[in-house]
Parts: sequence; structure tokens; C-alpha cells
Amino acid sequence: MSAALRAKQAPIKESYKSDPTSAIVTLSSTGTLDSHSITCKLSTGKAVKDAQHKVAGLHQKAGGEDPLISGELCSGDMLLEALVACAGVTLKAVATALEIPIKEGTVLAEGDLDFKGTMGVDKNAPVGFTKIRLGFNLTLQEGAEVSEEKIEKLGKLTERYCVVLQTIAKKPELSVVVHGTQETEQGVERTVGWSGKG
Repeated sequence: MSAALRAKQAPIKESYKSDPTSAIVTLSSTGTLDSHSITCKLSTGKAVKDAQHKVAGLHQKAGGEDPLISGELCSGDMLLEALVACAGVTLKAVATALEIPIKEGTVLAEGDLDFKGTMGVDKNAPVGFTKIRLGFNLTLQEGAEVSEEKIEKLGKLTERYCVVLQTIAKKPELSVVVHGTQETEQGVERTVGWSGKG
């Protein structure tokens, strides 16, 4: 498995060295809002929609399979999905509290990634999203009159109370622990571990 992955990633890494711009990709996630509930419906590809479980895998730019075939999502896709879901639900809750009658709407999150960092091709390239853009496109109920000040308040309160957005923005204290156990001989196990702070 490790040899197969290295063989698959080798030409990808070479392409990033020869053409650094080919490593930069924008991921996106969308969701829809309606007037019936305080929910946000995420849009997914058919393979993921038909799957019984969501499966995380490598992005194609890191040697993963085509998500339309495998149904696998990379963690970046899932992060943006979480942001869209949380922001959409938060906006709907805030709109309800402010009595802003939303008929329907869309939520879009886009994030820029440089796979040179993720793949270890360039030690100076960042690992993770370098930019994330979140936007809402809302249609209000017919006849509704909502002031610009109220829409501004909707935006500010959504930003303030969206858990995922605030988690990304404020960078919480992190800790990482890895434990591994292997049987060295029959009935004897050896445990190895590592811990660090992000």
C-alpha cells in the first residue's frame, strides 16, 4: 500500500515542482436555505449522496481517487461543508429572531489550498487553507421590507455566533495524541506513542 501510494504521488509531486501553480486549487461547498425550517441542506455529488457513509480520503491532487467514482471527500471538502452547514443554520436562526422573512437562499464557501505544502514539496508553502470565502445569497418573502441595517445586523450576528467560523477564526488550543500497539511476540504487546500541541 505505501509503495503504491508513493508511486502514485511521485509524478504529482514532480508536476508541482515543475509547475508550482498546478498545486493550487480552490475547493467549494454549497448549501440551500428555505422558508420551512432552520436547516441548511448541503449539496453533494451523486456518489456521496448514494453512499451509506461519508468516507474521507485523499484529494486527487494528493493521489486520491476521483470523488465522483469513489464517493470519497477530502478533509478540506468536509471542513467547508461544516462551515456551510453551521453558517446556514446560524443565519436562519438569527433571521428568525430578527423577524427577517427568508423565502430561500444559498450558502457558498470556497477555500484556496496549495498542495505543495500538503505534499511536502515546498517546506515554505502553507499547509491548509490560505483563504476562505463565505457568502450568502438570500431571497426574501414577497412584500417584505427589510432595512440595510437589519441585513447588516444579520450578517454580523451570523458571523459572531457561527461555531465553525469562530473556531477557524480564533484557532483554539489544540493537542494531538497518537498511540500504536503491536504484538512483538505471542501474548506480548508493545505500545508506542507521541503527543504534541498544535
